[in-house]
Amino acid sequence: MRSPDRTRRHLETRRHLETLRHHWDDSWPVLLILIPGLVGTPGAGEGESGWSREPDLFAYALVVCAALSACVLRRHPGVTFAGCAATVVTYLAIGYPVGPILIAVPVAAGGVALAWSLRRALVGNIGLGLAVQVAGAVRFVADGPAAGGVPLLEWLALSFAAVAVPTAIGTAVRIRRESEVRVRTAQARHAVSEERLRMAQELHDSVGHGLAVIAMQAGVALHVLARNPDKVRESLEAIQATSRESLREMRIQLDVLRTPEDDDAPRRPAPGLADAEVLLDRIRAGGLGITADLRAGDLPPEVDIVAYRILQESLTNVLRHAGATVARVRVTRVGDDLALEVGDDGPAGGVSFAERAGGRSGSGIAGMRARAEALGGELEAGPAPERGFVVRARLPLTGRRGTSDVPGSAS
Repeated sequence: MRSPDRTRRHLETRRHLETLRHHWDDSWPVLLILIPGLVGTPGAGEGESGWSREPDLFAYALVVCAALSACVLRRHPGVTFAGCAATVVTYLAIGYPVGPILIAVPVAAGGVALAWSLRRALVGNIGLGLAVQVAGAVRFVADGPAAGGVPLLEWLALSFAAVAVPTAIGTAVRIRRESEVRVRTAQARHAVSEERLRMAQELHDSVGHGLAVIAMQAGVALHVLARNPDKVRESLEAIQATSRESLREMRIQLDVLRTPEDDDAPRRPAPGLADAEVLLDRIRAGGLGITADLRAGDLPPEVDIVAYRILQESLTNVLRHAGATVARVRVTRVGDDLALEVGDDGPAGGVSFAERAGGRSGSGIAGMRARAEALGGELEAGPAPERGFVVRARLPLTGRRGTSDVPGSAS
């Protein structure tokens, strides 16, 4: 584990590197225009004659202005575009020789193609290309190829390429970046959707179980209301405790949604099979007999919570649908797997599978199966051969994962 001082130094180093990267992103276009422009402009007119004008102080001033306009390329590409276009066109129109200042043309064209929409960038860069071609072609019309330098057709091709190539590259990079943003946005939405499904399943399991226990205890209280006041009091106390527990579970789940991810506030531990006896006692208090064989031992956290939720949902279904008097719970290790079985002695054949599954859109058995498959396990549920209903799950303990990361579906 890193010490606080080492962590602080690491963060400071990252900040410095990030600052240097931003400075470099602003500086490289300036250097790309300025250094070749100052070094190469003096010899740019050696091959030209006639109409070409010898570079003077104003020519260097134009080079510097073009370079300085490029320092805001990343933040204000329009300013760079206008500055480079004005200086290059002025340079060529005056009659200075074709030189390194032309580097400003692809810098400006690529910058707006990267930042602007395709239509806007095309309109701007077509205008830039035509202005550069016209400003530079004047000397060829006046003197012709005999004057030396770059022939007219080569000039037109060169100026066209100086605009077209960076426009294509900038547009391709912009489209790729926009595509990456859309992919990241879709992934974020998918993650949010998965989290909502997980939260819905957690609320379904915890609150739904609490309501089932409350309904059972209320039925017991009504049944013995006149004959056994002590039993009525016991049932009402159980209803009070269960409702408080369900509300607490719901608040915990909602707090997870409200709390920022970087919040270091302590969390309530997720339920596991260590809490199974409390769960069983709560159900036994309502009159349902439960025989339990719990020999799970220490489990990986993800297996522990899934096993608990499957046990909880299975017993909730017994309370809701089975009409049973006894439930059987067995949790054991079988090789590298955890085997969990919950059965009951409800009417022959039990209720329909659809009712146990929670109906067409419910999340009973479907949610349990999704939890098991998310760990690479499996779950089977259906009527027992003689009486009642049975749920059997097998969860791997060695880290095998399924294809789904969603531990349930919404009710």
